[in-house]
Amino acid sequence: MEQNRKFDLEDRLIKFAIRMMEISEKLPNNKAGNHISGQLVRSGSSPALNYGEAQAAESKVDFAHKMKIILKELRETRICLKIIILKPLFANPLELEPDLKECSELISIFSKSIKTVESNILSKK
Repeated sequence: MEQNRKFDLEDRLIKFAIRMMEISEKLPNNKAGNHISGQLVRSGSSPALNYGEAQAAESKVDFAHKMKIILKELRETRICLKIIILKPLFANPLELEPDLKECSELISIFSKSIKTVESNILSKK
């Protein structure tokens, strides 16, 4: 069961990364659009890649550190999405609401996971 959840999360992060790339490709080809597009691709794909690194962490402390990087990147992505919606840089900003929701759900998952890992580390000391 735990193994299936791990792969479900990995799949969600990969699908999220692909969606951020798709959004990026639809942004306008102007200074603001290009800037946010680059940020969105980097921060939106980073969680999936770092999740792979976290699975090979050398210790619980290393795992927690990598999970925190994922969380930072997800928060950056959420802000990029909000900028795209509020500017608006997207033809139909409402189309991005499910992506914003998915990003917030992923943030909640990783926040909770980090708290769990850190409490486990502290209880072992």
